[in-house]
Parts: sequence; structure tokens; C-alpha cells
Amino acid sequence: MSYTEARVLAGGLVHIPIVIGIFWLFQNFILQRTSAKTSSPTKAPSESKKTDSKSSTESSAPTKQASKPVHADVPVNTYKPKTPFLGKVLENYSLLKKGAIGRVNHITFDLSGSDPALKYIEGQSIGIIPEGEDAKGKPHKLRLYSIASTRHGDNMAGKTVSLCVRQLQYEKDGETINGVCSSYLCDIPKGAKVKITGPVGKEMLLPSDQDANIIMLATGTGIAPMRAYLRRMFDPKERKKNNWDFKGKAWLFMGAPKSANLLYDNDFQEYKSNFPDNFRYTKAISREEKNSKGGRMYIQDKVLEYADELFTLIENPKTYIYLCGLKGMEPGIDEALTTVASAKGLNWVELRQKLKKAKRWNVETY
Repeated sequence: MSYTEARVLAGGLVHIPIVIGIFWLFQNFILQRTSAKTSSPTKAPSESKKTDSKSSTESSAPTKQASKPVHADVPVNTYKPKTPFLGKVLENYSLLKKGAIGRVNHITFDLSGSDPALKYIEGQSIGIIPEGEDAKGKPHKLRLYSIASTRHGDNMAGKTVSLCVRQLQYEKDGETINGVCSSYLCDIPKGAKVKITGPVGKEMLLPSDQDANIIMLATGTGIAPMRAYLRRMFDPKERKKNNWDFKGKAWLFMGAPKSANLLYDNDFQEYKSNFPDNFRYTKAISREEKNSKGGRMYIQDKVLEYADELFTLIENPKTYIYLCGLKGMEPGIDEALTTVASAKGLNWVELRQKLKKAKRWNVETY
């Protein structure tokens, strides 16, 4: 390399730091301008938005406190099959009148000795493990039963739970077979200890809205959760004790084979008398009434009979529907509602899915 080339190269190298410095200053200037544009103008609205949000929350707090949820905390599986709670039978009596078909009992268990406390809310179930062994010599598995009492229990002391149990009976090869657990419960004497598990279930819980409308469709012992709902809504002692004052409309459709098989009928008649603007009670007695076609009257026939009124309620976003009873009731009710929906230009299957997604269509069948 010649001297001249070396000087040129050296001169060029000398200018490199200067160029880098100028580039750095220019880049820093651009970044500061960009930061000023992107942060300063939006900072005030952002803070203002937070302030508005906080103000809104504070102003709405009294409203939220005034309407406390019915089931803020849902207890689940406090007692499991391997470690059940032994509850003592306090009472066990028949719910049927003379001339009824079958056998249905109201059974109450003492929970006062449970530690941790066996708490539950309306719409849940408990498991019962019957004594004895199955045909293979193994302990019987638990059976689930819908709870028929409110969280306060029938005596309002908050330390009992009640069930509504029908003895299962069916014919097989000319022989009458009795259900294992249902027979065990219907026959169990006062003072006996029973293995209890649970509670379980979140499907059949009441909404927290005090102004909600509740449509209940029940057959047989499917009345159990409905009995708990209605006691909570309309029993004077419950209303006094609850921090939840039901003001909406409740409509119970109850199906039974005979009038003598109507469960808790006297209580429901009393609620109807005391709260005529809030409670409606519709019965379908299959062996005593005829439907419009001359056949037996079932609950789905009553749904068709009051279709317009029902759909007016269903179209209200504050309306919740509950089905409980034998699984065979579902197709008939779906068919009835499909017919009614079609007449209104609606697709019942799609509507039912929307109701279910919104937790407004709740089913517990067996």
C-alpha cells in the first residue's frame, strides 16, 4: 500500500466514529419523538379510563351487595365413598295416600356429627351406600339421590338432609325384583346409621336473581329438588331466614299416576293459596285424566295445553327451566316443545341448546 492510500484510509477511519455518533444522535432524537407521540397523548385517556372504571365499580357496589347469590360457594364431595359420613336416621315415613301405587318415603338424616360439616345447597344430591354385599361378594356401590330439603333442613337447624325415595320394583322372569338401595332406605328404622357421601352436582342450582322465573317439570320422585326450591321460595320460616327474597314467578308441572301419588301436594297447595301471584301449580294425573286425544294425561300434554304462556316465559331471559324424574319424560316434553316452537317458526333443538348454554335449561333424569 502507498503512503497516499494509507492517509486516505486513515482519514476514512477517523471519520467513522463521527458518523456513528451522528447516527446515534439522530436515532435517539427519532426515538424520543416517537415515544412522545405514542405515550403522552394516550396516557391521560388511559388514566381517565381507569378512573371511570373504578368510579363505576364503586357506584355499583351497593347494588351487588343488595342481591347476594343463592349459591356463592358450592360444596362438593366433602365425603367420598372411601370415607363416608355415618348419618343417623331421624325419621322415615310414607308420602303416599291410600290407594297409591308403589312405595315412596320421606327420609331425614342427622348431619350434626359431621366434621367437616356436610353442607349442601338446593339442587344437589348425596350418595347412599347400602349395607351388605352384591352377588360377587363386594360392598354395594353408592346410589345418588336428589336432596329434597333446603340447606337449612326440614327443621331449619341446618344439620339435617332429607330424601324422597321410591322403592324400585320390576318383574324379571316372573319374579318381582326389589331395588337394593331404595328398599334398604324405605325399610331402614329410626336411629340406624347410614353411609352418606357428597354432596355432588351443579346442574340443578337455582339462579341468584330474585326476580327470576322458574319453570319446573317433575314426575314421581323427581319432585325432590323442586320441593327444596319451593320451600326456599315460599315457606314462611325459610323466607324469614334467607337473605334471598324470591319475587319472580314459579310454575310447577307435576306428573303422577294417581292423585294419591302426588308428593308434598298439601305444601304446594298452601304455597299456591298464600302466593297466588308468584306460584302456579299444574298437575297431570295419567290414570285419572284424559288428554285432548282421549289418551292418558301426561306432563307433556300439559306443556302443550299451556304452550303459549310457557313460550312467553321462555322468551324472557330471566326464565330458567328444570326437569327432573324418569328419563322417559324427556322425549315427550321435547316433542311437545318442538311442536309449539314450530308453530312459532322456531327450531326447538337450536333454542334448547341456547338455553342450556345460558344455564337456563337444566335436566336431571334417571
